[in-house]
Amino acid sequence: MNTQRRQLLLAASACALAPAARAQGTAAGTTVRLVVPFPPGGLLDGVGRLFAPVLGAGLGQTVVVDNKAGSGGNIGADAVAKAAPDGLTWLLGSPGLAISPSLYPKLPYKLEDLQPVALLGGQPNVLLVPADSPARKVSDLVDMLRKAPGKYQYASNGNGTSLHLSAELLKFKTRSFVLHVPYRGSAPAMTALLAGEVNFMFDNLSPALPQIQSGKVRALAVTTTTRSAALPDVPTMQEAGIADYDVAAWFGLLVPRGTPTALVQRLEAECAKALRDPALVQTLRQRGIDPQFRNGADFAAYIARERAQWKTVVDYAKIVLE
Repeated sequence: MNTQRRQLLLAASACALAPAARAQGTAAGTTVRLVVPFPPGGLLDGVGRLFAPVLGAGLGQTVVVDNKAGSGGNIGADAVAKAAPDGLTWLLGSPGLAISPSLYPKLPYKLEDLQPVALLGGQPNVLLVPADSPARKVSDLVDMLRKAPGKYQYASNGNGTSLHLSAELLKFKTRSFVLHVPYRGSAPAMTALLAGEVNFMFDNLSPALPQIQSGKVRALAVTTTTRSAALPDVPTMQEAGIADYDVAAWFGLLVPRGTPTALVQRLEAECAKALRDPALVQTLRQRGIDPQFRNGADFAAYIARERAQWKTVVDYAKIVLE
């Protein structure tokens, strides 16, 4: 075989193998966008920046975080839902995905346009009151709210967020009435709580920990069904007497619907592998995050259950956003 013919055969073989390599998500040198639908510096952004290099190393690709914030996460979700299903655009999803279909009558995308790949973990929200609050446990706070409907106020990081709806779920479960004061983010909401401008708030565990540990705020309960290792002495909402209360600030990976099955399966496997990385797991736990893997089918079922719960709360509270 002459040299020219050998070169032509090698080139043809390479071309034939390239699509298969891309379908498996291993095309060396390609760059993946991991869309985080919230601004830099928040919980979800931090998680994305932890997972990006680990998943990238496993796939032999470069994974860059792309913050597309706005509209409660809907701008980023819309961008991924409408992206080419080639495996090069991922979404780091959070509870907003399950909340938005009930909140927004005219979403620019359908949740069904996104395919769940894997749940990666989560952490509880935590119910907080000022350090000088008379409420020392959840039942104290509920008694206060019931005895004086409309007298008290709670802060949130904005309308329609999981922190807002965590409080609305408490109102729904206890049939109490309290006024909502939305702020532009968790930090100003926390500032209002510290200043005594509001009576309570829910916050993600990670950013709230320093204030709890310093004694500036009191944690009454965590919102998940199990206690947090970061706050082992703080009861769950269910332990505190609020039946069937289960809320987590979860996060997971999704891709555009129509992404090749082989690629989705490879990415799902890499997610499971990443959560066996001792360094990553240790860092997540240090931030109060519980690493937990669910495959794509289980993640889809989890989102469906979340969607049903939040629809009940949104309908009860009559919340509609444009």
